[in-house]
Amino acid sequence: MRHIPALLTIALLVAACSPAPPKETGVASSVSGPEPARTSIAIPAEPASSGAQADGTCLSEIGKAASDRLVERCIMVSPATHPPCNAANTCQMIQGEIDRSCAMYGPGETKPKECAA
Repeated sequence: MRHIPALLTIALLVAACSPAPPKETGVASSVSGPEPARTSIAIPAEPASSGAQADGTCLSEIGKAASDRLVERCIMVSPATHPPCNAANTCQMIQGEIDRSCAMYGPGETKPKECAA
């Protein structure tokens, strides 16, 4: 019974020294094939409404209606479990997720209509 505390201490030290598992970045490491066609949205220089603050969100960048459409497209194409399809993120981040998701389709596969919008 005297060896149990020593073994427990050794086990804890070994666990503490083990490397952490790699973090998922949500970005595919390599995509083969031709460069996918990029779709883009027009982002006005001024916030959608004169009273809105430029806080870096897609909502403030392009307004509610346009950001809602972009978020909906993102949700429709993204296979991610926690995609950045939220108007509180930047439009560039949301569009990047759409581009990444649409690039996953192979040459013979039919892409969703949201990839062409």
